[in-house]
Amino acid sequence: MARFEFKLPDIGEGIAEAEIVAWHVKVGDQVEEDQQLADMMTDKATVEMESPVAGKVLELAGEVGDQVPIGSVLAVIETEGADRAAQTSDDSKDERPLGDGAIEATPAQAKEIPVTKAVESPRPQVGGGESVHALASPAVRARARDLGIDLAQVKAKEARIRHSDLDAFLLYQGGSVSGRAPAASRKDETVKIVGLRRKIAENMAEANRRIPHFTLVEEYDVTALEETRAMMNRDRGDNPKLTLLPFLVTAMARALADWPMLNATFDDEAMTVTRHGSVDMGIATQTQNGLMVPVIRGAERMSVWQLASEIVRLSEAARSNKASREELTGATITISSLGPMGGIASTPVIAPPQVAIIAVNKIEEKLVPIDGDIEVRKRMNLSLSCDHRVVDGWDAASFLADMKPLIENPLRLLSA
Repeated sequence: MARFEFKLPDIGEGIAEAEIVAWHVKVGDQVEEDQQLADMMTDKATVEMESPVAGKVLELAGEVGDQVPIGSVLAVIETEGADRAAQTSDDSKDERPLGDGAIEATPAQAKEIPVTKAVESPRPQVGGGESVHALASPAVRARARDLGIDLAQVKAKEARIRHSDLDAFLLYQGGSVSGRAPAASRKDETVKIVGLRRKIAENMAEANRRIPHFTLVEEYDVTALEETRAMMNRDRGDNPKLTLLPFLVTAMARALADWPMLNATFDDEAMTVTRHGSVDMGIATQTQNGLMVPVIRGAERMSVWQLASEIVRLSEAARSNKASREELTGATITISSLGPMGGIASTPVIAPPQVAIIAVNKIEEKLVPIDGDIEVRKRMNLSLSCDHRVVDGWDAASFLADMKPLIENPLRLLSA
């Protein structure tokens, strides 16, 4: 037998340490060569670490959430044969977006789970000697369920529980039975914040600490835009279904040409602002692992159909853990939308070094006075948060005002 020390390899990007996101083995497990040992996180991607040898796991470097320095021992494996020098493995450089840190049971773990023989507990008796599975019609059972009555506690005058038995039980209880069966209490649980969720927490805390936010909310009439979108979707052919986002991204890209201070990044250490010519639009996307922001490069050069295709492609890549690092970094401004679930207003948080973010709120039908008449119109709010160190309120208000004729008049929006 020999001890093989598997050291955490240099996985690039000049990093000094990586976080343990998930262990896929535990001490005592037998592992095969190339079997996955752990997921290690670097920034917003994870690297799968695979065992270069077969053997028994003797030691592991730490717990989920711990930081492990590059070059330090990640795992010690007992192997058969002569001693092998401790070495690192470069076989696991395939990066993918973050996993959720869940630990799957291995076959060895499954064998260790004790199998206990179920012991049948005696059933409580109903008042008339019946078991808990008392005889009652479906209507009686439904009424008991709605009243929150346990039929096992009801004394039946006959073999079957009837409505009169429920009435008698209610009278006996003084009408104190709840209208709905009580929900089972949940136990407290402590969840360690790791992986992408930890990164999100750190980034949001850093953004709140460093950036003096201000948020401006503007209302838009999207009645004509929604009609145009519905018409285009009817004739879309092989194109993806249009949501509101491609139209809003187009409007933002048009307006940013005159207000470049919003399409910018701020280096607060060097005190320099870079106003970007290309609109690299971050699309906030909810995934099972948390919020991710894939980036559409050069959004100002795309049509609404091209934007729709790119949004679908990037969102699916993020949700399926296939988005690359390049697709998840480098945004110059971000748009975030919860669709129909969105509130009527919001205060989105800027992701540094960006200086602005727009949140899309839900569409509501409202009675609006137009030329002396009252019409039902579809209205929607956009919430713009800006970094007050480099963006003035006048700039933000002017930017939102310039978007209004584009959003409310689709002919202007779609014209070259």
